[in-house]
Amino acid sequence: METLLPPSKNSRSMTDLIVLATGFISALLVILVAFNHRDSWPGYGEMVESLPHPVAWLRWILGDISEVAFYKHELASLGLLSGAYLAWWANKRGKAWQGFAISYGTGLWPWLITSSLMGLLLSNLLWGWSVTAETWQPTFAAFVSLPAAMVLMFGGGWKVTLNGAVLGALLVTPMCLLIVNFVCTPLGLPAVIGNVLGMAVGSVIAFALCRRVPSIVRSDYITLVKSSPAKPSNYGVVWSLRRVLADFSEAPFFGNELASIGLLAGVLLAYALNPTSPAYGSGLVLHLISAQALTSALGVVIWRHQWIKRGWYPTYVPLVSVVPATVLTHGGSWMVIGSSALLGALIAPPLACAISAKLPAHFHPYIGNVLSMALSTLLVVPTVGWLILA
Repeated sequence: METLLPPSKNSRSMTDLIVLATGFISALLVILVAFNHRDSWPGYGEMVESLPHPVAWLRWILGDISEVAFYKHELASLGLLSGAYLAWWANKRGKAWQGFAISYGTGLWPWLITSSLMGLLLSNLLWGWSVTAETWQPTFAAFVSLPAAMVLMFGGGWKVTLNGAVLGALLVTPMCLLIVNFVCTPLGLPAVIGNVLGMAVGSVIAFALCRRVPSIVRSDYITLVKSSPAKPSNYGVVWSLRRVLADFSEAPFFGNELASIGLLAGVLLAYALNPTSPAYGSGLVLHLISAQALTSALGVVIWRHQWIKRGWYPTYVPLVSVVPATVLTHGGSWMVIGSSALLGALIAPPLACAISAKLPAHFHPYIGNVLSMALSTLLVVPTVGWLILA
């Protein structure tokens, strides 16, 4: 792995601007919602029924930021961004309490989050028309896929950041829309399968394009980030608990405890204000979090030797795919939670690792992770359905 320069003054100013803008938007959102809904925080159903009202659209777009964890709520999203910024600030200053270095210690988080947010906004501008009160659409896909992966592959700078965002909106989001609406919905498959397949297909096209036209990312085609984060000296109980917590924010390429705490604090606050507001109004937030924590914990324990050997292992994969899809499909019973958590932990991480190992060097290995999400979900969801009926 090449030595990366610390974030420039421009990138620091850019990140401060993002945080200020996010704070302003969140304050505005709270005021508007409080003015229009004095009794409680509006539910998910109220939000989609209010589309295309500007407040509802603002909630939808902010909710996209936490949708990868199946929370889909503006408070969870703002908590995630706030925790991630705090982690980056602490990492920049070498604070001992920073947790796992955000974005794998690359120093690229300012560029990564900028590209991801720009991809999200472009996706909603281009494809938001497909969202209706009756039709959910995966407008969130660009936030947790190609834009961030391109920054990690090719480094920071405006060329990579802008082109990553544009390619994410032009390739990933429409591919997810096509697969979800024309494959998953007709066949009755969980939408997450279409989401992650769309991310994989769109990213493969983009990385192949970057290799053929390297000027998209830089004048010389160089992969900047190849190796795993530095290995800790102790993989004991404390490390395991921290790792489980960090897995909650791994999908957006943060992998940090503070970011995860912000995400979980936000969704729990949302649930306390109105149980029908986060997680698509399912009321299953506590069941989702329990199942997600359990599958990550099982994965960390079962694959501990892989963590020690490799320094990083994709135990987060079932947390954002297999387990929440199963819980939302079959309910929050302990049978569903336990079986999906165990099967997800056993199947998804090694499958992701195996697929990633077969990918060409010019593809980011996250493609193997999302392919594993699709295959594991396709296998586990019907299996758990059969188990609870047996």
